[in-house]
Amino acid sequence: LSKLTMIAFGNLHQQYLTIKDEIDAAIQEVLDSGWFILGKQCEAFEQEFAEYCVARHGIGVGSGTEALHLALLAAGVEPGDEVVTVPNTAVPTISAISFAQAIPRFVDIDPTTYLMDVGQLAALLKTEIEEKGNRRIKVILPVHVYGQCADMEPIMGLARQYNLIVIEDVAQAHGAEYEGQKAGTMGDMGCFSFYPSKNLGAYGDGGMIITDDNTLAERLKLLRNYGQEKRYYHKIKGFNSRLDEMQAAILRKKLRHLDDWNHQRRQHAALYHSLLEHEPVITPVEAAHNTHVYHLYVIRTPERDELQQ
Repeated sequence: LSKLTMIAFGNLHQQYLTIKDEIDAAIQEVLDSGWFILGKQCEAFEQEFAEYCVARHGIGVGSGTEALHLALLAAGVEPGDEVVTVPNTAVPTISAISFAQAIPRFVDIDPTTYLMDVGQLAALLKTEIEEKGNRRIKVILPVHVYGQCADMEPIMGLARQYNLIVIEDVAQAHGAEYEGQKAGTMGDMGCFSFYPSKNLGAYGDGGMIITDDNTLAERLKLLRNYGQEKRYYHKIKGFNSRLDEMQAAILRKKLRHLDDWNHQRRQHAALYHSLLEHEPVITPVEAAHNTHVYHLYVIRTPERDELQQ
């Protein structure tokens, strides 16, 4: 082992060095402005990220977890309501459901793509809503895990059939596409994390909700900032969940590189595919309708612990 080169799981400093001049200038610009919360940088990044995704509105918030939390509240989720999602998501997805005082209902995943199994979703909704008359299910929350989109067309069909809201968890799929449409734009809202290790990562916490719905956008802007319509005029109960100017300025610079970085990830994944082709592991599968951005390259093996060692 002493002779092996140990490769870090991630190297954010190395990435920073490739765009150091851009990042340093962005930070200095914020410092020189003297404005640090809900200013021009946040407004500009909201617009630029929404345009990148081809969405009408972007609302910057404090984290990806808060993006999901506030999206659930904006959707009208109330205590005791149920949110259908997948069991292999990260804990923050469930934390957001808990913050909204709702109850997670799990449908299992497709064993090939690790994404929400549409057949099992259909069966759950039929059993719970049609047969049992369960009216507490309010939201379907598919998670675009590892960097590719859930099968959104049939999911949206089921949502329309049962009059449910769809909130996409896009924390691991910045720039991914489903039949040519950007992740986060197919449901009623798409929720992103800008945690530093994401494909598009800040140098701190941050999140974004995108939507085409004007009413949802206005409600989200209230929810993230204490329910204020204007300073000291609080229209609804709200929270403190704002994307700060420093992170917004950094993300504006990094957004310009996202497509190139995702392209490099796809190239690296193709190399891994070829190198692992004849090894006793199961490599990731890109669904036919997807452009996978490989936030993670996840393999399967019956001897996981031994391989990890």
